[in-house]
Amino acid sequence: MPLPHRRRPARSPADYRAFVEAFATLAWASFVVAVLPFARLAAIARRPVRRPPPADAARTVRQVAWAIAAAARRAGFRAVCIERGLAAQAMLRRRGIAADFHYGLARDPAGALAAHVWVRAGDSDVTGGDQAAAFHEVAVFRPGDPG
Repeated sequence: MPLPHRRRPARSPADYRAFVEAFATLAWASFVVAVLPFARLAAIARRPVRRPPPADAARTVRQVAWAIAAAARRAGFRAVCIERGLAAQAMLRRRGIAADFHYGLARDPAGALAAHVWVRAGDSDVTGGDQAAAFHEVAVFRPGDPG
């Protein structure tokens, strides 16, 4: 007897536009992480939100989280937690949603220092939240905070 086929949820044209935007924004984030010092990345993460949030902010956060994850899986360039975090925060900022950029540190099993970035919008994890508990938060960069 064949196994039942698990259907993927249907995606809307808006989801696919968000995916294309996520791919381009991840490429931008990969470039800036490669060329800018962390202090400049922190300044980018503190850029203020300049428009009101949409009425369906929770749906927008879920859409951006999906688009970033889907684009990062398909990227042929570096798209790990810091790039995903910058890209997700930038996409949400463009949509009027403030998202906090968290930076944490931990020791790996060999004793080496490991870093991780996660982004939260309100109570919702956008990127990296599944691993956040293993890291000690050392900084949070909130949109609009002074540098």
